[in-house]
Amino acid sequence: MNFKIGNSVKVKPGVKDPDLEADISGWQGRISAVQDDGIVCIDWDSITLKEMPASVIKKCEQEGWGWDQIYLEVSEIELTKARDTEKDVKNIIYKIQGENAWIHLGEEGERIQSVLAGIAPEDDWNSFKAWEKYLKKKLSFPFKATVEEFQERGPIKAGDEVMVHGISDLDDSCGILVDIEYKKGRFHFPLADLEVKEKKGKNYTPVKDYVIWFANR
Repeated sequence: MNFKIGNSVKVKPGVKDPDLEADISGWQGRISAVQDDGIVCIDWDSITLKEMPASVIKKCEQEGWGWDQIYLEVSEIELTKARDTEKDVKNIIYKIQGENAWIHLGEEGERIQSVLAGIAPEDDWNSFKAWEKYLKKKLSFPFKATVEEFQERGPIKAGDEVMVHGISDLDDSCGILVDIEYKKGRFHFPLADLEVKEKKGKNYTPVKDYVIWFANR
């Protein structure tokens, strides 16, 4: 059978995803590319994407695989009728991306995702506000921290030890600012440039997760 770009197709019974070894019988989408070797690229439709197991999406994110399309042999698919529009596909992809934006970062990513649930990945300001709310509940002040990032100006340098007294403000470029004490002086300083000194303490992981998110946003 000659398949063409744009054809709606569904996967025949008994076919498995070659990477995940998961049964994908009946999954449906549209052909977006046809190769000379009898392989086609299928972009999953919105219904397949909506019904796709969360475990599959999580595995793909962690491995760096695409979950919105697949390459299969023409013998593994058959023609069918479209059941949605390409706009529907774009909308569900955007939703799934937002719900899984940080999963690729592993355990840290799962914790980050829980902090930022419902917030678009590109929405830095509301993300900062969510982190502020979360960290105010999680952190105990004061605590000692080490400056981990190079500082272009000011008396504080990478490697210096400071005392963090609390969250002081939000900045649209620097993110969460904290009130720190250094050599009897007080400063507003980016939390993203700090690492909690006591690695086994309750403050270490929440701050580390925020720093990882800030660096990867």
